[in-house]
Amino acid sequence: MIDAAERLLRDGKADFSMRDLASEAGVSFATPFNQFGSKAAIMHTLSTRRIDTMEIRFAAAPTLVDTAARVMLAIDTAAAVMLEEPAINRAVMGWIGTASSSPGQVWARSTALWTLALGAGEGLMPARRDQALRCLPGQLAFAFRGVLSFWTAGELPDKALAPNARDLACTMLLGFTEERPSRDPGL
Repeated sequence: MIDAAERLLRDGKADFSMRDLASEAGVSFATPFNQFGSKAAIMHTLSTRRIDTMEIRFAAAPTLVDTAARVMLAIDTAAAVMLEEPAINRAVMGWIGTASSSPGQVWARSTALWTLALGAGEGLMPARRDQALRCLPGQLAFAFRGVLSFWTAGELPDKALAPNARDLACTMLLGFTEERPSRDPGL
């Protein structure tokens, strides 16, 4: 069902109906409703799939010791996933703010990605490390989602997605690092 939704989006049919989805998936009209309840729930699942891809790619990247460098790598990874299929990902992101019959896992999965990026907090000020590890995953999730919302709306060009997310992350890390975090992609 999710693969069928992606195919419809890939074909430029962001306004697909549940009937269209059922037809594309080769299932009865009721199946998408029975499995997901709404199109919003399907889009939330697609978003979770993207976050899972980000996490897998980040985990497979070369290990960096410094927390700030890992956060920048996670941003670059996340932006790269979104930019692989921008039309599909803009359509998915456009649905994330809509109500669904059941809560999605977008918040939990996004926070998990940033928790992974922060690791054990190497390079953070020891006196503030615990606080950073408690608050930064959620704040980074909010920040990246905020940048994505402007990108989704077409107000932020593709090439500005990662740099703007990096700027936000650097600002957030300032209070927790002894050195100014670098937004340089070459970390």
